Amino acid sequence: MSEIAGIFAITIAALMAFTAPVRAELITITDVAGRKLQVNAPVNRVVLGEGRQLYVIAMLDRENPAKRIVGWRNDLIEADPGTYHEYEKAFPAFAKIPTFSGLEQSLVDIETTIAQKPDVVFLNFETKKAVDEANFVEKLASLNIPVAYVDFRHDPEHNTEPSMRLMGKLFGQEARAEAFINFRRAQIARVTDVLAKANPPRPKVFIDRAAGFYQDCCHTFGYGNFGAMVEMAGGDNIAKDILPGTFGQLNAEQVIVSNPDQVIVTSADWQAYVPGGKWVPVGPGADMDEVQKKLAFYPTRPAYQGIAAQKTGAFHAVWHQFYNSPYQFVAIQQFAKWFHPELFGDLDPDETFREFHEQFLPIDYQPGYFASLKTKP
Repeated sequence: MSEIAGIFAITIAALMAFTAPVRAELITITDVAGRKLQVNAPVNRVVLGEGRQLYVIAMLDRENPAKRIVGWRNDLIEADPGTYHEYEKAFPAFAKIPTFSGLEQSLVDIETTIAQKPDVVFLNFETKKAVDEANFVEKLASLNIPVAYVDFRHDPEHNTEPSMRLMGKLFGQEARAEAFINFRRAQIARVTDVLAKANPPRPKVFIDRAAGFYQDCCHTFGYGNFGAMVEMAGGDNIAKDILPGTFGQLNAEQVIVSNPDQVIVTSADWQAYVPGGKWVPVGPGADMDEVQKKLAFYPTRPAYQGIAAQKTGAFHAVWHQFYNSPYQFVAIQQFAKWFHPELFGDLDPDETFREFHEQFLPIDYQPGYFASLKTKP
């Protein structure tokens, strides 16, 4: 064989090895509920019990995040329309994926699931009670459809990394999952390392959870989720010692007595849920004039009359979906800037999120995820 022919043969063999489909093999994994299950991986067909699980899948299947999704809950479409439209524009196949409705604690549609013959169904951990009561896992197991629990909402401080690793392994993208985990850790450390050294006084903070989605006040977070993000960013979440769990509600009198220095409104474009409501439309590409207009309502709530934040105008809005995604590191950085501007003047959460998009996601970054009230009440 001539030297050129030999090189050609080697090149062809290498290309064939590179492009050949990876054969699935039966592997055993442990999900965030501590369940061991067997799945043929890499998976090719998945059903998402939470449409916002796309925030993870877009990192793992950056070239075409729609290619393995054969069914999903419609929450991404309704709760985060800005992000959904960007993905649909880049990957029109998203518009053809079968959808089903339901709440975060509800089951997927079993008929849609069975019809799509998925290799695995991803469910949020908080659905487990409903799933167990309906014998949902057993019904799907009888059809050789495994269910894996992941969690970016119930206890994201501890479950984000194992959820990422589980999904990375099932997608055959372990290196990408690990790269994200390392990026996330480094970005959080840019806040926590500084705070550990400086040990500044902590401002008292109240989180107005899902503002505008609920009509009444004062839904908030205990120690977990956004509550934990506040603590990691150097704030003192006033509800952490009052609420027994991650989610709950305080009465107005409790908020007034606690006298928070700053109020953070978590919100989004929820036109699909509460048409014309008082939600603040932060998110990708947000109209910041409209954000300011709607944020200005919150200091007028009875629960905030006379508190320190109301006197100084220290009201902020943050994209609610940070609570249910692996992107919490961005919110932690922004909170740190609000709480301790003297320590984090050089930290730019917008630039962090932009860098993240460039490294990990297939869509361009659009600012608009957070805002502060520009004028005092």
